[in-house]
Amino acid sequence: MNLKELIKVAWKSVLSNKLRSALTMLGVIIGVAAVIVMVAISAGTEATIAEQINGLGSNLIFISSGFSRGGPGSERTSSSTSLVYDDMDAIKEKINGVAGVSVDQQTTATVKYGTTTLESITIVGTTPDYPTVRDVAVGQGRFFTSTEQERTSKVVVLGSNVAEELFGSEDPLGQTITVSTTKLVVIGVLAPKGIAAGTDYDELIYTPISLVFKKFSPNMFARFMGDTVRQIIVSVDKNADMDNVIEQITLLLNKRHDVTSDTSPFSITTQEDIIQTQESTTASFRTLLAWVAGVSLIVGGIGIMNIMLVSVTERTREIGLRQAVGATPADIRVQFLAEALMLSLMGGLTGVLLGVAGGWLFGKLSDMRTVIAPYSLLLSFTSAAVIGIIFGYLPARKAALLDPIVALRHE
Repeated sequence: MNLKELIKVAWKSVLSNKLRSALTMLGVIIGVAAVIVMVAISAGTEATIAEQINGLGSNLIFISSGFSRGGPGSERTSSSTSLVYDDMDAIKEKINGVAGVSVDQQTTATVKYGTTTLESITIVGTTPDYPTVRDVAVGQGRFFTSTEQERTSKVVVLGSNVAEELFGSEDPLGQTITVSTTKLVVIGVLAPKGIAAGTDYDELIYTPISLVFKKFSPNMFARFMGDTVRQIIVSVDKNADMDNVIEQITLLLNKRHDVTSDTSPFSITTQEDIIQTQESTTASFRTLLAWVAGVSLIVGGIGIMNIMLVSVTERTREIGLRQAVGATPADIRVQFLAEALMLSLMGGLTGVLLGVAGGWLFGKLSDMRTVIAPYSLLLSFTSAAVIGIIFGYLPARKAALLDPIVALRHE
């Protein structure tokens, strides 16, 4: 039996009982569609995480330290275990390959202009390199300078949304706003950036960090901590070696704080480190979902095997007739394998179409992003074919082993 005739016979057999064939393929359809949708959700989540982290800036190194509890009169070791503002200056001056260095200190306050009052606006005390490090652009005016930073000048740069809420169509540059009880002059407005890593940059206002230390420290403990900073962010020059810069920073901080590599309280991570950590979490989730989808495929395969075994019993006399006119056991085996493969491939193709449509629809109707991964289409379709061969072999073997005389006598 040639290939064309084999496909024709298998197709005719599948169409001879359309409802049963459709129900048989259902398990394979669900399994294949589930694989594609789950991989699309996982890939979309990973892409979103990567975009958010990369939205913070490019080639970034995050330096953090552990804070010890303490207060006036208590023993604490902040000088050795906490990052301070001067560490940022040291990194900028002494480390090769650094494009910019920034620190953030955040608090909240009420912001007023004229009759407009905005509650709980986040103030970001930072440094002149902030636009470079955070990859933000100034839409109007300018960012504050090193001189203004050193002199604790009462200036402020507004996020685009804050500027619009306070001033509407009025030009904000040169205007004075009241932040808590301190009057600040608006020198710039950032271009819209949107949300990155969960932070809406357009809803923030930016001042020199020295001003935050002096005017906006939220409590006595914060004032006592002085110029301690939670995190230093370093933007590495695109032509510099990231590992070499990290090594230089590690040695510098250890020396400045009189600690060794074994006792160092500082952790240094990169954007890639954060992305890989997040991806390992989503990979575990994807593996779990793959197993669930795999179970659906196996159930579909069992359904195919069950129907093919029933088909062998129903067509015993037909098998005997084919053997009587010269069909070999191999011909019978190939015929039933082709029918099982036809069912699984039709189910696989339908599942691929439903999976692509389902992934697209899920992304449109939910808040989660989906990305259809081409490899998932190939993987799921190939899995369906393998399922058809594996679970179709036993019925095909049973058909091939039937005795022709017994088969012809079967009613």
